[in-house]
Amino acid sequence: MERIRQIKVKRNSEKVQKSLDSLVECAKSNGNLLDICIDAARNRATLGEISQSLEKVFGRFSGEVRSVSSIYSANYTDANEIHEIQKQVEEFNSIFGRRPRILIVKLGQDGHDRGAKVIATGLADLGFDVDIGGLFQTPVEAAKQAIENDVHVIGVSSQAAGHNELIPDLRNQLNLMGGNSINIIVGGIIPTSDHQFLKSSGAKAIFGPGTTVPEAANQILDIIKKSEA
Repeated sequence: MERIRQIKVKRNSEKVQKSLDSLVECAKSNGNLLDICIDAARNRATLGEISQSLEKVFGRFSGEVRSVSSIYSANYTDANEIHEIQKQVEEFNSIFGRRPRILIVKLGQDGHDRGAKVIATGLADLGFDVDIGGLFQTPVEAAKQAIENDVHVIGVSSQAAGHNELIPDLRNQLNLMGGNSINIIVGGIIPTSDHQFLKSSGAKAIFGPGTTVPEAANQILDIIKKSEA
């Protein structure tokens, strides 16, 4: 196999800075940013430098993590099923002195959060206390938030195939931080061939496409009750 020759390219710091300054001015005047970005890249400006230059003018987007209430329960077809779970949640509250609490998280580079927000909204309507983590959390960040919020369960929404790496790491981080009693559940696009590995790595339940919120809520309640017994 032929060796790939590495070409070391020296950067001209003055040219890079000039390109970045031009980028800022272009952003201020609503000029052709694409043209200036290409010029900056040709002068060996990094993506981070280009991004930071644009941030000086436009700021940086920060996703708002929030859920809505009463939408799911008001539109679910089986009102009796909803009421039964709400009753179970109230009974749990009476017995244990607080409602079942869950943290919904997105780990790694998985930015598909719509499903996670639907689940969070549905569980909140059923009476759960629900916290939502920010996008692109690390297992360390998620474990820390779960412990600080004193949750019973972390629900990991996985749509980007990182679960086999992230779930074992999350379980390990929880254990290291003293969160051994916090349960982990996983939902999303999870191949059945990965189920056994995830369960052996600490996942108490796995919810695939088509799982209804009441179905998931019942299983989550059972998991919490067993861990609290």
